[in-house]
Amino acid sequence: MRRTMISLALTSTVVLAACGGGDDETGGGGGGGGEGGVTTVRVGAIPIVDVAPLYLGIEQGIFEEAGLEVEPFLAQGGAAIVPAVVNGEAQFGFSNITSLLQATGRGVPLGLVAPGPGATGNAEDDFAAVIVAADSPVQSAADLAGLRVAINSINNISDTVVKESVRKAGGDPAGIEFVEIPFPDMVAAVSTGQVDAAFGVEPTVTSGEAQGLRRVSAPYTDTDDDLTVAGYFTSDQYAAENPEVVQAFADAMAEAQEYAQANPDQVREVLGSYTQIPPEVAQELTLPTFQTEINRESVELLLELGNEDGIIEGDVDLDELIVE
Repeated sequence: MRRTMISLALTSTVVLAACGGGDDETGGGGGGGGEGGVTTVRVGAIPIVDVAPLYLGIEQGIFEEAGLEVEPFLAQGGAAIVPAVVNGEAQFGFSNITSLLQATGRGVPLGLVAPGPGATGNAEDDFAAVIVAADSPVQSAADLAGLRVAINSINNISDTVVKESVRKAGGDPAGIEFVEIPFPDMVAAVSTGQVDAAFGVEPTVTSGEAQGLRRVSAPYTDTDDDLTVAGYFTSDQYAAENPEVVQAFADAMAEAQEYAQANPDQVREVLGSYTQIPPEVAQELTLPTFQTEINRESVELLLELGNEDGIIEGDVDLDELIVE
């Protein structure tokens, strides 16, 4: 199985996937060897569907078999995860790809060691979608031109993929007014007319449909059928000092991703251990693809689109960042 590492730079102000406020649970320590050769590592995660394989890997003993004791801590976004990894309080963290690409030229080197969620490739049933009111005149992504669209974080992966979805549908995204709204508030924002549409990930999409909203596009899949949306990173310093631990985590994480992909029922069940998604909603969710390899071409595409849209600064040399 191919392992991929992207050496990336990040600042503590970079907002990660499903960004939001401070951490829910921080704790301390981690990274030391334990009895029997077991190494304890802290991993910053976000309480969303995307990180289910991390928890399944713990539950199924995948990390234990790799000689690791994984201690996850939950945060709403990178405001807590990035500093913890940079300062050595945590050894690994979870981030979307665009946030990492944005950070490459900002001076704090990190490496992407394992993939996370990917697009399903099914535009009719992806885990992320643009939703509108039932009576909205919007019928496709092209109709979003000139409208107010809610996204969870401005100038990040959501901008990029929504704009690309509009372009591919034949529209002009230049006039879109993006409004920053947390995922949990998006359904209400669309329903009350605060915005014309919202780009949300599960469970926002399923919750919206249950309240009468409808999907009009799937920006992740529209951008690339096999889009790598996010992954797990570490600091370059930790990788240099602990290459065997990093490799063990990368291999175990890929195995956990593969397990999650093959066992969707267990993915839905484990969500209750670290999110507030009700069991009945979890059963209805569209799950992402849990990738075992990073799709380099999709990373290149996100970089190209981010440069075109002016949200990625500085030079990013993927040949230096991606080691295959």
